[in-house]
Amino acid sequence: MKRSITLLFLITSLVFFFTACNQSNSNTTSKDTDTETAGAKVKSGVKPQPDPEVAVIDTADYGRIVIELYPNIAPQHVERFKKLINEKFFDGTAIHRIDPNLGIIQGGDPLTKGGNPAAWGTGNSPYPNVPAEFSDIPYERGTLGAARTSDVNGANCQWFITLKKQPAFDKKYTVFGKVIDGIKNAEVIMTAPTQPGSERPADKVVIKSVTLQPRSNFPAQ
Repeated sequence: MKRSITLLFLITSLVFFFTACNQSNSNTTSKDTDTETAGAKVKSGVKPQPDPEVAVIDTADYGRIVIELYPNIAPQHVERFKKLINEKFFDGTAIHRIDPNLGIIQGGDPLTKGGNPAAWGTGNSPYPNVPAEFSDIPYERGTLGAARTSDVNGANCQWFITLKKQPAFDKKYTVFGKVIDGIKNAEVIMTAPTQPGSERPADKVVIKSVTLQPRSNFPAQ
């Protein structure tokens, strides 16, 4: 009985954790796919090729997190992420959800710039949702994924980083990058105190800026 309750809690957490954007999108996924899961096709057997630029997330109190991006795996998600970075969309936002049990931190919501925490996690960009670009790249320590609604094509602007293997997400959420520097900073954020009964950090985890910089400036660790 206890095991069943624990499993039910985990499933419920997975369903509600990735509340992101509310727009719908009827576009299909990218080509070079051979299987389907969660209602979308999955790109298989393709090795990630890093973009010439990396995303550098500078936080106010936890240092930086450097992420390489995979345009050959999820071209539309990388394009959207870079577009928003160039528009300084993420500057001044916050990491609004942390879960050490799942091993996740989540950000990218423009509403976190405001003072109504109840709305955090529901914001989006002014652009249409991005269709799913699922792949067989597993969620492990440092993986960057696209948060979405229950609609597989419901990703828009929010993102998350997994700090441990999370096979429950494999082939169900778009992978479009990986942390190559600052992984320990992300782990410290993940273990920060939360407000009672929530996954919201007790003290706001502010992202000062997210910038694009040459990949060559950050050799693989």
